[in-house]
Amino acid sequence: MRILKREYETKRTPIVDLIQAQTDDPFHVLVATILSARTLDQTTAAACRKLFRMVRNLEGLQRIPRLRLERLIYPVGFYHTKAKLLKRLPDAVAKHFSGVIPDTVEELIKLPGVGRKTANLVVAVAFNKPAICVDIHVHRISNRWGLIRTRTPLETEMVLRRRLPVKYWQVFNSYLVSFGQSVCRPVRPHCGTCPIYAQCKRVGVKNGIDIHSDKIQHE
Repeated sequence: MRILKREYETKRTPIVDLIQAQTDDPFHVLVATILSARTLDQTTAAACRKLFRMVRNLEGLQRIPRLRLERLIYPVGFYHTKAKLLKRLPDAVAKHFSGVIPDTVEELIKLPGVGRKTANLVVAVAFNKPAICVDIHVHRISNRWGLIRTRTPLETEMVLRRRLPVKYWQVFNSYLVSFGQSVCRPVRPHCGTCPIYAQCKRVGVKNGIDIHSDKIQHE
């Protein structure tokens, strides 16, 4: 973890961490996390800049017309669907949580567009509480390293909860997202310059392609 932290500090910061560094508002972190799904960080950052100039809270999100919202968040992935989900968000928060964005995974997953990955990230980043966000980087790299042997993100989360010290839960996703984008890539990872190569078991790697993690990624 010390090595991963050092690597993280020398690389580009993941978009949700950047949003958190600029504001401690759970609304901004939640919306940015929803927008970031299946979207490059650069694209998400540009969309967030445009959106947050016009929409600063749940009330603003409720007022803005859906078509205008779509134009603001374009070209994030699945922007039509994300705009519809975001438009449902204010009413859902008002109905279930009295207008206050909740701070637990179990409550957050009741909101439209929020799965466990998003919920864990919001809990960790927006509320500074222990949570393990398992995205494709965490799932893939943890299995590639041989740290775990799992087939689904949910299974990965549960196993990591048992094996990873709580003090590392909040930073694990940020470290692995950065590491996965720069060093431990899905195809042709930079093993020659990897600072933890000596500890890596690299399950099922052939010709620079991680066969095992590619398989579990698509099942």
